[in-house]
Amino acid sequence: MSNAPTAHTAIGHPGPLPAITGVVLVLIGLVLGAGGAWLAVLGGSPYYLVTGVAMVVAGVLLFRRRMSGGWLYIAIFSGTLFWALWEVGPHGWPLVPRIIAPLVLLIPVLLSMAALSVAPHRWRSAWATSAGAVLLLAFGFVAMGQINAKGPSQALPQVAGMMGDPALMQPGDDWPAYGGSYAARRFSPLAQITPENVGQLKQVWLAHTGDMPATAQAAKMYGAETTPLKVGDSLYLCTAKNILIAMDPATGKARWRFDPKVPDKNIPYTAACRGVSYYAVPNMAADQLCATRIIEGTLDGRIIAVDARNGKLCTGFGNNGQADIKLGMGHVFPGMVSITSPPTIVRGVIVTGHQVLDGQERWAPSGVIQAYDAVTGQLKWAWDMKHPERTGAPPAGQEYARGTPNMWTTASGDEQLGLVYLPMGNSAADYWSSLRSPEEDRYATSLVAIDVTTGKPRWHFQAVNKDVWDYDFGAQATLVDYRGVPALLLPSKQGDIYVLDRRTGQPLTPVGRIKAPGGGVEPAQRAATQRVSLWHTLRKPDLTEASMWGMSPIDQMVCRIQFRRASYKGFFTPPEADRHSIEYPGYNGGTDWGGIAVDPRRGVIVANYNDMPNYNRLVPRAEANKLGWAPREEKRGAIGGAEGAGDPQKGTPYAINVNAGWRLPFTGLLCKEPPYGGIRAIDMASGKTIWDRPFGTARTNGPFGIPSMLPMDIGTPNNGGAVVTAGGLIFIAAATDNLIRAIDLKTGKTLWSQVLPAGGQATPMTYSVNGKQYVVIMTGGHHFMETPIGDQVIAYALPG
Repeated sequence: MSNAPTAHTAIGHPGPLPAITGVVLVLIGLVLGAGGAWLAVLGGSPYYLVTGVAMVVAGVLLFRRRMSGGWLYIAIFSGTLFWALWEVGPHGWPLVPRIIAPLVLLIPVLLSMAALSVAPHRWRSAWATSAGAVLLLAFGFVAMGQINAKGPSQALPQVAGMMGDPALMQPGDDWPAYGGSYAARRFSPLAQITPENVGQLKQVWLAHTGDMPATAQAAKMYGAETTPLKVGDSLYLCTAKNILIAMDPATGKARWRFDPKVPDKNIPYTAACRGVSYYAVPNMAADQLCATRIIEGTLDGRIIAVDARNGKLCTGFGNNGQADIKLGMGHVFPGMVSITSPPTIVRGVIVTGHQVLDGQERWAPSGVIQAYDAVTGQLKWAWDMKHPERTGAPPAGQEYARGTPNMWTTASGDEQLGLVYLPMGNSAADYWSSLRSPEEDRYATSLVAIDVTTGKPRWHFQAVNKDVWDYDFGAQATLVDYRGVPALLLPSKQGDIYVLDRRTGQPLTPVGRIKAPGGGVEPAQRAATQRVSLWHTLRKPDLTEASMWGMSPIDQMVCRIQFRRASYKGFFTPPEADRHSIEYPGYNGGTDWGGIAVDPRRGVIVANYNDMPNYNRLVPRAEANKLGWAPREEKRGAIGGAEGAGDPQKGTPYAINVNAGWRLPFTGLLCKEPPYGGIRAIDMASGKTIWDRPFGTARTNGPFGIPSMLPMDIGTPNNGGAVVTAGGLIFIAAATDNLIRAIDLKTGKTLWSQVLPAGGQATPMTYSVNGKQYVVIMTGGHHFMETPIGDQVIAYALPG
């Protein structure tokens, strides 16, 4: 009988490694096999079932110290590699959950095989093979990145004539309105900072607003999304608690502060101050009190006017310097009504909307639009869509119609036409439509053009019929010239961009209708078709099971199971009660309140956007009651979580639970594959994409909330907008990686970036003092984006 060692016999004892590796393979295989069987029954990919069973077998063999277990796992890994490439192709991020974890497991398997081997230099060979596999895969990912890297798909348009701007004050050395001007182009003609010298940009001052929350609980309500104004020798801004501050634009030193004393109980957890408005009274001597004034809407529902020079109340405005927009609204619980966006002033008329806290109750306070005289503060008109016969406040004993659509975001305005353009939201209780009136159905999720003289609608353009997806318009409309016609660009949460004649609301680019899926809990309410832009959309193709993601095959499998179990019929899938439904894009998808920026000399649109689904379920009232879901008023002001995550929708048969972004509960990762956000340049003349890139790195993101610090462009969720300059640069923060960037308008490449001390969920602005160009950003953080809360205002400029 031969004494030669067998293939599964090692010289000496192989040690515990094969057994440990075998146990790990068995445990993972059991999870994959069980989950894979469930997925296969649901009609999903059989890969997980087959792989799970094979891994159990491989694990058992390794546990029994059989070399064949290692060879079987090598076959599993090879098959996985071929399957992954077959399913998603040579694309880096989709391959991560399919390949990385199996590759990590390959290393202990190879080492276990070395422990079981009798070959000389077996350990050296095992380590070399492991390193070679890792290096080969790394090289493959780098090569795929190069292959998939997209350069500009067409050349940047040449500089042509400047589009006319109907606003009285234009950006230049100053930044006199939230969007630069009331045309909301977010464009500056300054060109001192260029692609050639932007790498030299340095922080020149940092100022604190000084109103950070005292506790972590209070921090959930805070967040300053402010874009400062610069007019003359001062910067003007509002803080998280609506404190007004004037600063020296060259140094950041405070000139004055005014505190409107907004109580903490009035600060809703989904609101922030985004900016203020500036007004110069015509024909008033410059040295008179309040000849120039700062107008602010507060988080407790007031319009306040202070002198721009010293911050003192304009006592002749309203009631001792303020007007209360809640008058005529009936019962308003603290925190239900708040003004989050700067009012728009056209022809001396202050026009304001307000946020009504989402998801609380069907008969929440009214979404009425109100207008005040910019000098006297007296109510000029109120547009209550259910009472079009009224021109002002409701008669004694009555109130504005409750629960109507509101404008929580910022309007734009045309001084020449005398129109303000209102991006309207939805009726209270976003996800239930059966109780809405015809007037609400007509104006919800619409852009409404209001005549500032009469307060009557001139026209409206609706993007969604009977909206149950929270697809309200969040972005300002941007005023442009389009082929010689005074027009506006209207971006939506769905990703569609419309070009409308701003005089009439008629589309100037192709608009079509698509067949919409029916069903849901209100099948009779669902429209058979929905409107879409045929000119340009930021929306991506429908999700598939292969679109699911994670950090490993296990969490990707869980997402696949959730996908298969949910109702998903594509764009406009209606919400369900007996199971989850997938809304894609989600309510933060496409363009939100950051809006778009436009270079009016080249006709280039810059749009940063989100690309995430929501995982929704309508919760029957009895179940919601057991869970303790109640309006904030009944919870005595208790602070909630993310918008829609357990909103009661009192007065309807269902509460709503929204998994915003569709996250896994244990790792916190998103179920959809990256990117989750992007930034795109669009040729306005043709509607074609110039370039499109993932926006935001993975540096602050990772499983279990642990920052990975990886500089790779994963494309993160983002809130906030961009500013474009004549120097050929885009300045933007917005993403969750806490960076501010300068991006080359021509190529989309990041040329400069700086780490911010807190979340930069605000739109930057730029101005000039004594010939020096500054770029300023507010870093207030954002509760929904889960970025750090801060109170810093930061300025950057070139040296010298």
